[in-house]
Amino acid sequence: MSLIFVLILTIPCFFISRWGLKKLEIGTTKNRNYIALFPALILSPLIYIGIIFLWIASSSYYPTYEFNKRQWETHPEERYTMSEDLMDNKLLIGKTKSEVSDILGTDFYTHNNNHISYTLGFVPGLFNIDPDVLDIYFKNGKVIRVSQHES
Repeated sequence: MSLIFVLILTIPCFFISRWGLKKLEIGTTKNRNYIALFPALILSPLIYIGIIFLWIASSSYYPTYEFNKRQWETHPEERYTMSEDLMDNKLLIGKTKSEVSDILGTDFYTHNNNHISYTLGFVPGLFNIDPDVLDIYFKNGKVIRVSQHES
């Protein structure tokens, strides 16, 4: 299947190469077609690989937003868009468990007295089949670390 796409890409690459050779006055009219085959055969797989990388990058992209309590509560499947703001700006560091539950809600999982987590939803990605989780760690009753991982 991918060979067909590469061959399809070769056609416009050939014509563009031939046009460029004509503009640069390289080769004669007779041998310009043969000379244009080489760049076309080299460029078409490179363009194909570039298209694949762009597709992978675009499927993994998602916008990030500042933390918004209302959005957090009403759209739990999209919490991942705000988790980066929570971590980068250290919005929870130094807070108690009750202060965290006032901010993020009470729908957390308790692992032990020093570790709770919130489900963030499915982060867009190529092979992402598990939801991400926001882990909040406490020491002496205060948040010391916030991290995110795929469950």
